[in-house]
Amino acid sequence: MPLPGGPPSVDRMTDTQVAHGPGTPRAARVAVVTGASRGLGRALARALAEDGYRLVVDARNGDALRAAMAGLPAGAVVSALAGDITDPAHRGDLSRAADALGGPDLLINNAGTLGPSPLPAIADFPLDQLRTAFEVNVLAPIALTQLLLPALRERGGAVLSITSDAAVEAYAGWGGYGAAKAALEQACNVLAAEEVAVRVWRVDPGDLRTQMHQDAFPGEDITDRPLPESVTPAFRRLISERMPSGRYRAADLMPAGDLAATDLAADGRAADGRAADGRAGEAHGAESVLGGPGRS
Repeated sequence: MPLPGGPPSVDRMTDTQVAHGPGTPRAARVAVVTGASRGLGRALARALAEDGYRLVVDARNGDALRAAMAGLPAGAVVSALAGDITDPAHRGDLSRAADALGGPDLLINNAGTLGPSPLPAIADFPLDQLRTAFEVNVLAPIALTQLLLPALRERGGAVLSITSDAAVEAYAGWGGYGAAKAALEQACNVLAAEEVAVRVWRVDPGDLRTQMHQDAFPGEDITDRPLPESVTPAFRRLISERMPSGRYRAADLMPAGDLAATDLAADGRAADGRAADGRAGEAHGAESVLGGPGRS
C-alpha cells in the first residue's frame, strides 16, 4: 500500500511533461528503486527525480521512507511503498505501481543486508543469517527482475544492481555478504548474455558513508568516507549514456570534475597514510580512488 501522509502518491499527483534537453518535451521515464529510505538508494532516487524520472520506491521502514521522499524536488511523481523485498506480494505491488506510471524503464536493485555485525568469520557464520543474506541480496532482486523483465524488454530498459568489491576480493569477515554479492553478480552477468534489448549493469559504488558501512565497522569513525551523493554523477552518466551491459566501478565512471571534488572531500586516508579501513592504501591500486573497497 502507498504510504499515508508524506509526499503525494501517484494517484494524487498531476502528471507533467519532463524536459529532455533544452526545450524538448518527452514523456517521463519510470524507475523502480529498492532500499530508497537512506544511503545510496535515497541519493539515487533524488538524482533520478531531478532528472525527470517518475519513481516507485520501497523500504522496510515506512517512516524513514516517508521522510526520505519528503526531500525530493517539488513536483516529483513518486509511489512509495513500505514493505520487505523478500515478500512476493510486496514485489507484486512494486510491479503494479510501475505499470500504473506507464511501465518501468529502469530497475535499481539497491536493497540489501550486511548480515551480522560485527562481521563473523565463515567458520562462525550463523547459517540462518547466511540464508537471509542470500534471500535479500540474491533471490529477492532476481525475483523482482524477473517480474519486471517483460516491461523492461518492451521499453528497452535497464537493470542496475549494486554490488561490492567484496564480491571479487577476499576480505576477512566479508564472506557472507561477499558470497551473496558474487552470486548476484554472476546472475546479472548471465542475464546480460541472455537479454538483447535490456541493459544489465552491476556497479561497485566504492566505500560510502552509509549505515551499512558503519555496521561493518562498529565503533569506528567513518566520516572520512564520501557521502552517497558524491557518486551519483557516475550513475547518471551510466544511465544517460546507456553504456554497454557489464560491471562498473563508480570511480571509473565519474566525470573528471566530480571525481576531483570527491577526492578532495574524502580520499579515504588516515593521518598515518593507511586506508581508512586499516589496510595499506597502496595495496588496492585503483580500488582506493574512492576510499577503498566498495561495500555500500
